[in-house]
This record gives sequence, C-alpha cells and structure tokens, in this order.
Amino acid sequence: MNTYGRLPVSFVKGSGAYLHDDKGNEYLDALTGIAVCGLGHAHPRVASALSDQGQTLLHTSNLYDIPHQTRLAERLCALSGMDNVFFCNSGAEANEAAIKMARLKGNRDGNHNPSVVVVDGSFHGRTMATLTATGNRKVHAGFEPLLSGFVRAPFNDIAAIQAIADNNPGVVAVLVEPILGEGGIHIPDDNYLPALRNICDQQGWLLMLDEVQTGNARTGKYFAYQHSGCLPDVVTTAKGLGNGVPIGACLARGEAAELFVPGNHGSTFGGNPLACAAAHAVLDVIEDDNICGQAEAQGKRIVSALRSELTGNNAVKEVRGLGMMIAIELYDDAPSLVSDALSDGLLINVTQGNIVRLLPPLNMNDQEADELVSKLTDLLNR
Repeated sequence: MNTYGRLPVSFVKGSGAYLHDDKGNEYLDALTGIAVCGLGHAHPRVASALSDQGQTLLHTSNLYDIPHQTRLAERLCALSGMDNVFFCNSGAEANEAAIKMARLKGNRDGNHNPSVVVVDGSFHGRTMATLTATGNRKVHAGFEPLLSGFVRAPFNDIAAIQAIADNNPGVVAVLVEPILGEGGIHIPDDNYLPALRNICDQQGWLLMLDEVQTGNARTGKYFAYQHSGCLPDVVTTAKGLGNGVPIGACLARGEAAELFVPGNHGSTFGGNPLACAAAHAVLDVIEDDNICGQAEAQGKRIVSALRSELTGNNAVKEVRGLGMMIAIELYDDAPSLVSDALSDGLLINVTQGNIVRLLPPLNMNDQEADELVSKLTDLLNR
C-alpha cells in the first residue's frame, strides 16, 4: 500500500556502518534503520546467533516455557532495575502494553475513567492507542475519533504536570520519552525526570518511560533514564534490542509488575526463540565491547566536530545530542536535504521539517565518524 514516500534506492548488502545498493554504490549509514541496527549491519555475532537458532527452533508460542525468553528477561531486569518483562514485536506494541497496564491499574483502584498524561512532540507508535498518545497533530489527522483517556502537557514543563496533578483526579500515569526522538532530539533539563518521579510518587501515578529509541545503549547508558539516576515504574524498548530482528519489551517493577495476569494480554510471536537469540547476541556485544562507553565518547566527538565545522553557517541554529542520538536544527525547512545526502553517499533523516536527525551505529570508529562529519558539513555549507 502507498504508505511510504520511499527514496529511489534499493539496498542489497550491509557491513558495519555501510550499505550497498543494487548498482554497487556504497553509503555511510547515519540512520541505522531509524536507531535499529545499533551494532551496524551484518554483525557477525548476531548473524551467528540467528544461524544457530534457525537450525534449532524458531517458534513454539507463549503457551509454553521459552528458556531463551526467561533468560533474556533476567538480563534486561538486571540492566534496568525492573522486576519482569512482557515481550512483543515492536515499540508500538510495547507502549500499547504500558497503556493497558495504566488503565488496568486505574480500574482495579476503582477509577473507571483513568487517564494518562502525555506530552507535545512525542511519538509512541501507530496503533490507535499509541497514535492517540503521540503528541503530533499530523499523526492524528484522518484517524478520528481518537481514544479518550489522555491528558496533554508541554514537554520539559514540570509546572504543567503539577497543574494537571492539582486539577485532574483521574490521572493514573505519565508516559514520556526521556529524549524526544521523532520530535527532534530534544533533551530535557537534568531535573525533569527526577521531578516527574517525585510527582508520580506523591500522586500514586505510574512513571512510564518510552525508551524505544533511546534504549539499548543509544545515549551512552543502557537506558537514558540512567543518566538522571531515577527509576521508572514501567519502561518500554524495541528498535536496537534485536539489531534488525523485530522484538519489543515492556518492563515493569513493583505494583506495575503485578498488574497483568493470564488473559489480560498476549502476543503470538512475542519473545520467540529466534528474536530472543538475536537480543542475547546484542546484549553480549553491548557488554563485551563496552558499547555504552563507545556511544558516549563517539557521540561527544561527533557533536564537537559538527559544532566546530558548522561555525559561521547561518542556516544552523543548534547542534545537540546525547550519545549517538544527535540533531542539527536548522532555521528553515530543508525538503531536499535527505535526497542531496543520498546523492553524496550518506543516509540521514530530517524530522519536523528542519531538524537533521543522526542515529549512527553505536560502534562507529573514528574514521567513519570523520567521514560522517565531513560529508554532512560539506552538504550543509553548500
């Protein structure tokens, strides 16, 4: 169906930070499938895990115990500080699970019209619930009536959240991205998440963090909330967890971890042996190769170089980032920039019309990073 405005290129092979098209051209990938292939393309340990599992067992269903899934849940809980995990296939499904948990909590507490606070500029998915939760009118358009049960606030505005707390007794949770991804790589104040945590504790709300894009070492910590030292009640992730194999996860702790019981929720494919084998390989590489440290250091290096090389470019408003989640905000929209970069052998993304979004491989080396900076600054200066 006509759901994508595709670029005129067909990729047939990938290796590390590079993709090759069907005409033999090479491209430096600074988008990684929109923050999915964090370890680059065709990573040998992921490929080996998929091959081995593909010759052993692909799927049995969640009617039975899945040892790979149990062990993966244990590893993710150890990394996150959560108690248990629901596995699914995507970030939207993980966020859908979180929203259902919040509503279940409200109804069990006698609140039969529970609502979730969401923020402007957010993106949570394309299902009806996650689409409604998304803070972007363009995503909503044409799909009305939207679901009820959501209260909207500006991003990075604690006073607005406190005002909702003072005036809306039906709220049961807050759902927010630690860094707005599709919204333009907007990084909140250092005290934003701790202040949200404090309000949620005072009100008895669940703090639910959407780490679909920010998780799995993207920002230099395994989860972005670990930069602030505060712990959510629910955290969702997907994208980089499988390095290209679809897998999502909704993690919870405390009261939230006990909300679902058999019959409340499920997934046919979620957490099957193949997807979990891929995720185990990803976690092995993240741990063994200090990918968090690499992402943090290389991200700082790229941001510094971009700021230096773009000094004096009057089209550039700001360069910002955390780890390998980087944005160059322009004063004006740049509708041809993605196509122009493609012609230069570089894959980037422009979100919100004027924000160049870079989501490079987390293990990008210095030479590749220098090539990225050189190609992009040449393009922007041109």
